[in-house]
Amino acid sequence: MRIRSILTALALVIAPGFVVVGGAGEAFAATKISHATATSMFRDAGITWSSSGGCSNRNNPTCTSFEQLNLASAQGAQTLKRASGCALNITGGTETGHASGTYSHWNGYKLDYSKIACVGNYIKNNFTYIGVRGDGAPQWRSGSGNIYADEGNHWDVTYYNCGGC
Repeated sequence: MRIRSILTALALVIAPGFVVVGGAGEAFAATKISHATATSMFRDAGITWSSSGGCSNRNNPTCTSFEQLNLASAQGAQTLKRASGCALNITGGTETGHASGTYSHWNGYKLDYSKIACVGNYIKNNFTYIGVRGDGAPQWRSGSGNIYADEGNHWDVTYYNCGGC
């Protein structure tokens, strides 16, 4: 518990709005960020976001929220934007209404992106095709191990790390 307290204190000193979740012994401890911190990071990188409900309430499935997003996921979006040079629009974050599981939207590991030809071409030309997911969505894996799934009308991306940030 002492390590968790120290890590949390360090995170608050380093950057307000960041929270360290998990202790030193947990393999996938994630740094969680607030909606405001995420939107600031996205704005600074030239990444846009949209919501079918025009809102950011994490508990409303028509909103697009970044509350409790993993820092690595936000950094992964920045990496994709920088590496691809493409316009990038986020349409799904940590709001309720997505599939559950450890590496889920709700747990901060996933972002959805608008289907923009530039982004699709970048993914398909630079990442490794790894077959279809259980739901039939074709998938590509980046060199860093993040998974990009083509769900038809958007890209569903699972960030295990920041993608080489």
